[in-house]
Amino acid sequence: MTKTIAVIGATGAQGGGLVRAILADSTGEFAVRAVARDPQSAKALELAAAGAEVVAGDLDDEESLRKAFDGVYGAFVVTNYFAQRTEAEVAARSAADMELEQAGNAARAARDAGVEHVIWSTLVDTRPHFGDTDRVPTLDDGRYKVPHFDAKSEADELFRQSGVPTTFLQTTLFYENLTSDLGPVRDENNRLVLTLPMDDAPLNAIAVGDIGLTALGIFRRTDEYTGRTIAIGGDKLTGQQIVDVMSDVLGEPVTYAPHGWDDFRSFGFPGAVEFGNMFQFYAENHRQFSDARDLDEIRTLNPQLQTFRQWFEQHQSEIAR
Repeated sequence: MTKTIAVIGATGAQGGGLVRAILADSTGEFAVRAVARDPQSAKALELAAAGAEVVAGDLDDEESLRKAFDGVYGAFVVTNYFAQRTEAEVAARSAADMELEQAGNAARAARDAGVEHVIWSTLVDTRPHFGDTDRVPTLDDGRYKVPHFDAKSEADELFRQSGVPTTFLQTTLFYENLTSDLGPVRDENNRLVLTLPMDDAPLNAIAVGDIGLTALGIFRRTDEYTGRTIAIGGDKLTGQQIVDVMSDVLGEPVTYAPHGWDDFRSFGFPGAVEFGNMFQFYAENHRQFSDARDLDEIRTLNPQLQTFRQWFEQHQSEIAR
């Protein structure tokens, strides 16, 4: 019997990856129900045309989620800390509070609908690493060091409290960031320079599409993964190793000249302090962060797991050259 998986964020990066993975799966074990705030949006209509069932559902509307989850076997839940919001919405609640409320709505709705397996896309809590020190600024009224990490981790408890069977999928930086907002740029001499603020520490990253494929593998092994936290990644590379791959594939030199964390925090763009804290966490905590990611185990869930080189060979044109 085919099992239906409801996917929150179906028109986004992570959810969209899972929708595509289910639609491409030749076994027929699962069907997909794409949950979208606007089922008539262009992206939602594309999913419908590809074969997905598309239904309305809003993370801020618990009742709509109950309806969206009705009759499904599993649900993939992801929230978007960086979602565009109006000034009134920003004034009403912080992005972290938004995520906590939305996660609670999804957890209760899944419980009430009798969902047998939820995968919650989460992140690791940075606060145990930084402790009570002031080495990095504390944000969001003194609650968090990296709010988009720490609030998602805090929301894990909402799924536990709900009693819904849950796998906690700890993600990491996307390869896609390394060809877009964090990618190399041209300097005054027209040379490509990567300024990723990782010092000489390795970075764990993953192709966003591999998150969906890995989640599909977890849904196949519900009995084994329910109640577990699994941290995922696709490759572990230092900044120098990243530019070595880029240079080889692009056929021109790419230089690694990392920003310092304090410099990054001082740049003044929205999120500069938070992302400076994030990269300091990645770098200082890299051993524990890497040890938590068993790439061999992840490949048993997703045999198509891509290394950075494999991914970049297909996406090199996305570098602004």
